[in-house]
Formats: sequence, structure tokens, C-alpha cells
Amino acid sequence: MHTEKIDGVSVSTKANVYFDGKCVSHAITLADGTKKSVGVVLAASLTFSTGAAETMECVAGNCEYRLAGSDHWLKSSAGEKFSVPADSKFDIRVADAYHYICHFG
Repeated sequence: MHTEKIDGVSVSTKANVYFDGKCVSHAITLADGTKKSVGVVLAASLTFSTGAAETMECVAGNCEYRLAGSDHWLKSSAGEKFSVPADSKFDIRVADAYHYICHFG
């Protein structure tokens, strides 16, 4: 099952817009100080770089992703997650829209 809502958060009202609008997210902070982002990737093939380790949780739609150093594309759909190491990169292919929560750390 995927996360449908997150209660008790502070939301940054200014969106983070990447790749000419193909990815839009909002930063959220939980009551305990944990930071996450919630967003959507529209139809595109993109490469993201990570600072901190990330877990991408799909809440709607789906994507294909490829971690740095791999030749294999894997699929992630609603209710599924994939992890990306810190200081790394991953490629993502989206055909329609991939709605996600990015969990840092």
C-alpha cells in the first residue's frame, strides 16, 4: 500500500521546478524535523543526482529507473519504492506521470 497523505507537516509553498517543468516538487518537514519532498515527474527521460541517500516511493503512476553503474531498467509502480545511494545518480523514464514521495536519508 502506498502513502496517501502525510499529516502534521510544514510545506514549502514555493515549488522546486526541475528540467523545464518536467519535475515539480514541494519540500515538506515533519514535526520531528524529518525532511521529504512530494512531487510529480511528467513524461520524460531524466537523470537525477543525489546528495543524501533517497528512497523514492511511488504513490500514483509508474516509472522505469536505472541506478548509476547498472545497465538494467527496473519498474516502480504505485505502492513500490526504490532506493538510491548518497552522492549518486539515477535515470528515470516516465510515459505519463509518476507521483512520488522522496524520503531522504
